[in-house]
Amino acid sequence: MPDVSKAVLITGCSTGIGRATAERLAGEGYDVHATARSPESIEDLAARGMKTHALDVTDEVSMDAAVAEVEKEGPVGALVNNAGYSQSGAIETIPMGSVRKQFETNVFGLIRMCQLVLPGMREAGSGRIVNLSSMGGKLVFPGGGIYHATKHAVEALSDALRFEVSEFGVHVAIIEPGLIVTDFGETAAGSLAEVDDHGPYADFNAEVARVTATAYTGSMARFGAGPEAVAAKISKVLSANRPHTRYKVTTSAKLMMGMRRLMTDRMWDRMVRSQYPPPKPES
Repeated sequence: MPDVSKAVLITGCSTGIGRATAERLAGEGYDVHATARSPESIEDLAARGMKTHALDVTDEVSMDAAVAEVEKEGPVGALVNNAGYSQSGAIETIPMGSVRKQFETNVFGLIRMCQLVLPGMREAGSGRIVNLSSMGGKLVFPGGGIYHATKHAVEALSDALRFEVSEFGVHVAIIEPGLIVTDFGETAAGSLAEVDDHGPYADFNAEVARVTATAYTGSMARFGAGPEAVAAKISKVLSANRPHTRYKVTTSAKLMMGMRRLMTDRMWDRMVRSQYPPPKPES
């Protein structure tokens, strides 16, 4: 980002993509502001010269305070909306509290963070907003309906925002990772502990947990990448004079999104049926 603010605010830096992004951008000379719900989880980043802040994207006061702290030194030059997780399970079995929590984290927090940094970016006449979506924002696997809904929302919001802020010198880009080898799969599988695992969906939810967990460790993992691959794409967004609107990350994302574009809905349903046993009436 030549001749503009080098302050980069990143959400969700305790592990995975957020941490890898903070490390890479700090190494490239950006003024990195790494955030996490638990500040102790990023103390080592502070020890390495990065600025760290407590930030919970489900808490209005926390978001306001973090942005205000960064803006004491000037406008936010780039916002990386990375915080998020996956809630798995058949839609009928997921408690509405868990559904709301998923949207609060993956969608509403992202919207609010954009709202908070945009006044400063508009005044400066420059800025970059990088929203972490997923290949799951363009296709859907059974048992992931709630998570996929949040990522579809991120895609739509980013497309609208890109148009709305472009004349103010603010660029919006979407990152669409495929399989990223982090603890994401374990977290997604673990989220099934919140669902009602009795009744006709019990076997289906158990299989969703198994497929989700093994996707990140089994044969499919060779089509994935580490979080550093996503960090590299985010670096490109910040350094490019004219960033792309979307960046796919990993072979798995390119393959799966390409397949989905070529398939009808019924073709896709037949394909996923071979991977997931559909729920059936109890005998």
